[in-house]
Amino acid sequence: MNILVAIIAIVAVVLLITGGVVQSLNFLLWVGLALAIIAVIVFLVRYLGGNRTV
Repeated sequence: MNILVAIIAIVAVVLLITGGVVQSLNFLLWVGLALAIIAVIVFLVRYLGGNRTV
């Protein structure tokens, strides 16, 4: 699951950079932002969810 969150975060960063550089691909900015928010929510749920196996 951590690999999935990392992949989502990397894709979000790439889409954010692409959306910021290319004006005609402005929708990628919103897709990247949505993916980044989803990745943060998943990380927080896993962190605060009680999975504390050290």
